[in-house]
Amino acid sequence: MTRDAEADAWTAAWRTNARATAYLVEHLPLSVWSTQVPGISRLTVGMIAAHIHNSRCRWIKSLGAPHGVRVPQMVDLRRVRQPELVKALSRSSIGMMKLIELTIANGGRVPRATWQNFPTDMEHFLSYFAAHEGHHRGQLCMVVRQLGQRLPRSVAAGIWQWMKLSRE
Repeated sequence: MTRDAEADAWTAAWRTNARATAYLVEHLPLSVWSTQVPGISRLTVGMIAAHIHNSRCRWIKSLGAPHGVRVPQMVDLRRVRQPELVKALSRSSIGMMKLIELTIANGGRVPRATWQNFPTDMEHFLSYFAAHEGHHRGQLCMVVRQLGQRLPRSVAAGIWQWMKLSRE
């Protein structure tokens, strides 16, 4: 596989994961956005969603900024609204794709950060971030149910339609 083909494959995998995250955030019921998470009084549904973007931004800063990757602006966890966050997620997804390009250019190794809790190979890098976002997607789905609401079937199933998401 050529370097360009490899970069395209890794980027496509990331993009599908990012689309699943954005799709869920975009379709969360507005009525729960500012609602406290049961059992965690200082945390709201919107704050969990915003954490995904801010986490990406922190990693982009830590891993990519020293190598010229532009760091997207973080959002205010307490004030960000859904449409604003969906746009921010798009910007941080582009930053993550730049990290993938940097990793490919670096022989398949993520540049070391001062603090890093995953191995530096591309497989662990991408798996780590997909697992992180999958965890929070599951958390958001569960919290919506705990708050007495249900996601529409199209949304609950839509985050698992990776074939469709990969073509968008």
